[in-house]
Amino acid sequence: MFTKKVKQRRGRPEGTTPQGIEARRRLYEAAIELIGRNGYEATTMREVAGAVGVSAGLLYKYFPSKQAVVLTFYDELSAEYASRAEEIAAGKWRTRFAIAMETCLEVLGPHRKTLISLAPVLVGDSENGLFAAHTEFSRKRVEAVFLNVVGGASDAPASALSESLGRLLYLLHLAVILWWLLDKSPKQMATHALVALLERILVSFSVALMLPQVRGFVRSADDLVKEALFGT
Repeated sequence: MFTKKVKQRRGRPEGTTPQGIEARRRLYEAAIELIGRNGYEATTMREVAGAVGVSAGLLYKYFPSKQAVVLTFYDELSAEYASRAEEIAAGKWRTRFAIAMETCLEVLGPHRKTLISLAPVLVGDSENGLFAAHTEFSRKRVEAVFLNVVGGASDAPASALSESLGRLLYLLHLAVILWWLLDKSPKQMATHALVALLERILVSFSVALMLPQVRGFVRSADDLVKEALFGT
């Protein structure tokens, strides 16, 4: 009985050559530009391939679907944000939250047009939205930033409460991003003013956290968030 030998390919894995990396980058950037211009639903993969001047087969080699493009988009933005957030200085959690928000807006700023086009997907798509199973990797990466904003603060509350508060701040940051996407003020200055206002409001809230009733409210609100949005 003879066993057929499979000829192994030598060299780098497919798609990791400098040419492959460059081709993937060009296709990705074209897809993101078209989604930002035409919207997620209206953009087709053939249009993306045509914009770069390659065959649809080459495009599918790197991105088998529009979903793959969106997941790459989430991955790149969340990774950049998590990396930038590591530089947040020590201090009180309310100040660290404001810095985290401004850092977030800096990272998302160049991609605002694309994010506006993706808003219906982010909110309403069960597979590609913010709280979908496919996008959990990105959500957890960003959520960890806000857990650390509180947990690493000089005035961090007890661990269980710290985690609940961090998760609620993560949710608050999503609300600020939605405000930012809708903000019609010049250079979205109203959003930056909102972040400054939230920091001042959180001064009073941090004092209120000394009350058992308020701490109970935070834990109960966190339980509702986990059940409704995270399915836990």
